[in-house]
Amino acid sequence: MTLLVIYFIFGAVVGSFLNVVIYRLPRDENIAYPSSHCTTCNHKLKFYHNVPIFSWLFLRGKCAFCGAKISFQYPLIEILAGVISATILYKFGLSTVSVLLAGSFLTLLALSAIDFKYKMVPDSLNLLALTLAIASAYSLVMGIENLKNALLFAGGFSLLRFYVSYIIKREALGEADIMIAATMGAILGIKLGLFAIFLSAVLALPVMLYVRREDDEESHEVPFIPFLALATLLTLIFDAQIYNYLESLYG
Repeated sequence: MTLLVIYFIFGAVVGSFLNVVIYRLPRDENIAYPSSHCTTCNHKLKFYHNVPIFSWLFLRGKCAFCGAKISFQYPLIEILAGVISATILYKFGLSTVSVLLAGSFLTLLALSAIDFKYKMVPDSLNLLALTLAIASAYSLVMGIENLKNALLFAGGFSLLRFYVSYIIKREALGEADIMIAATMGAILGIKLGLFAIFLSAVLALPVMLYVRREDDEESHEVPFIPFLALATLLTLIFDAQIYNYLESLYG
């Protein structure tokens, strides 16, 4: 239990930094300078205003200086980052590989938030998630295998993109989705990666059906990266159970 708490705190601290990335990167702002400040009154925050989760609760979701509302996104990202870190590090143990793996998922969390909020995906974060996923290997041979799986999934998604786009006569998948697929392949391998892609479609389907009810054509666009990331995490967590199930079906 103590380890879980430590891993959660570590993730929440990283999540606090991810909030800065999520806010500043789409605006082409420096993520290191200036230091944390209120985006409404620009007042520099004290260190105790930046304690993950607790500061938002203590301040009741408002700026300590001007009283402007602070988005619930901030504690949510910190909580999710804590849960992701605790889950991965507890499941695989503390090692360089598990830290790199957690880093890849935390990057996917930031990508998901940016995709959801701004419908854009920074290449820098996408490449970082992929690089960390490939590097999360216990040996050079395993690293090469991760790279091979990443290339296979990137190629497969590229073909799927061309075929589906031709059939429906419009862009079906973005280049960012191809990069995320490569990350999924590096993390999960072939069988589990394919299952995760199927799971992501199942998770996204109810949302897509719901937004289709809206009259606004732009509202029909559903960011797919959050579903790919969530499916990848769930598949990794329950990898043994899923793999055994697939083996019982197909051998």
